[in-house]
Amino acid sequence: MTRTSTDQDAGTEDAPSDHGMFRALRVRNFRIYASANLVSLTGTWMQRIGQDWLVLQLSGDSGIALGLITALQFGPTLLLSMYGGVLGDRYPKRRVLVITQALMGVLALLLGILVATGGVALWHVFVLAAGLGAVSAIDAPVRQAFVSEMVGPDLLTNAVSLNSTIFNGARLVGPAIAGLLIGGASGNTAPAFLINAASFAFTIGALLSMRADELRPSPQVARAKGQLRAGVAYTWAHPDLVLAMVLAFVIGTFGFNYQVTIALMARERFDLGAEAFGLLSTFFAVGSLSGALLSTRRSVRPRQRFLVIAAVVFGLLTVVAGLMPSYASFAVLLVPTGAAALVFSVANNSFVQLGVEPQMRGRVMALYFMCFMGGTPVGAPVVGWIAEHFGAPWGLILGGAVCVVAGLTAGAFLARGRRVRVDAGLAPPRLQLRVGPRRTAVDSPPLRAAQEVVAEAAPGQQALNR
Repeated sequence: MTRTSTDQDAGTEDAPSDHGMFRALRVRNFRIYASANLVSLTGTWMQRIGQDWLVLQLSGDSGIALGLITALQFGPTLLLSMYGGVLGDRYPKRRVLVITQALMGVLALLLGILVATGGVALWHVFVLAAGLGAVSAIDAPVRQAFVSEMVGPDLLTNAVSLNSTIFNGARLVGPAIAGLLIGGASGNTAPAFLINAASFAFTIGALLSMRADELRPSPQVARAKGQLRAGVAYTWAHPDLVLAMVLAFVIGTFGFNYQVTIALMARERFDLGAEAFGLLSTFFAVGSLSGALLSTRRSVRPRQRFLVIAAVVFGLLTVVAGLMPSYASFAVLLVPTGAAALVFSVANNSFVQLGVEPQMRGRVMALYFMCFMGGTPVGAPVVGWIAEHFGAPWGLILGGAVCVVAGLTAGAFLARGRRVRVDAGLAPPRLQLRVGPRRTAVDSPPLRAAQEVVAEAAPGQQALNR
């Protein structure tokens, strides 16, 4: 059947058999948003590199200070993410995002002015990082939930993967540009912050230019008491969501600290400058981009065992990266490590979003970000302390080991309660390991059950789950 351009822009007739990597970009609103997001996220990555380098300059290469700035930026997630989810369920998400994007642009501008005028002190960076973290804690769950309103449930998995592709495409470009700018300006980080401040205008413009009649807004939840508790209770009642949250917390806390570990490896382990730091971040981004592109092929909800395998593989690669003896070998290992990180991240995000009812999505995604990013205030300073006292590689080695243990433990819980037996065949002689169904099953919503059946039979899904 030939579709009209209107149908394609609205995204209303996408066939389930369509597995194109960029199919969600047929939706006009998402296409505009994604294009602007690429510009804005490039600026965001420039600011992250500039901020980390500025902290090292002002603190005398302190790993603890670098971990602390990361903790301050992500710490508000623990306190404010759930409120962001409530706001996203209660008010139009597009309106909330315009406000949060404008506030983040102002904070970046203030930091850029302080650096450019020579009046910046370490405490300024700490305060502004905490402010940026507070706004981001509100912005992140709303932004994630808004994706489904732009594309609908059929294209949600692809849209999440494309968002990760854009995020890591920006990670590929942003750090390299920031490194060159900082190096060319003799260590001055102001240009990175000022460019980031300007980049938020693109996202705000995209949000304001969307066609409201083509959005699929979730039913708004009336203001009432107990909405935060309702989101937590809903998640706790679904064991599959609990598994995803636990994995997100452990891996987010101990594994996703590359903004700390890469900087320390470049500065301490290999005694290199900002250009080399930016290049290492680019190698990690190449792998992340590859993992995100691989994830765009997925069209159904991932299975739990896939999350477990992805977590273990990421942890193992992190450990191996920490053992690399040279700059070149470390840079090469960052590529598969980045790919594994994004395969897990995209799969876990899609798993959670596709397992909740629309009216609960904002609060559940807020809880997910609390788990995924909320552990960073604990993990980043710990990793920084380990790297400072035992050497930069140990931040990677111990963090990766914790991820491996978490993944194996989650796998053991999944296997718990299953009947396992070995069947012996005599003609021809062979041994077969059979895993039976769980003795006690937990009822799940019809949508979740149907998605698991489709996931088992879908072409290409079995290959991804192996």
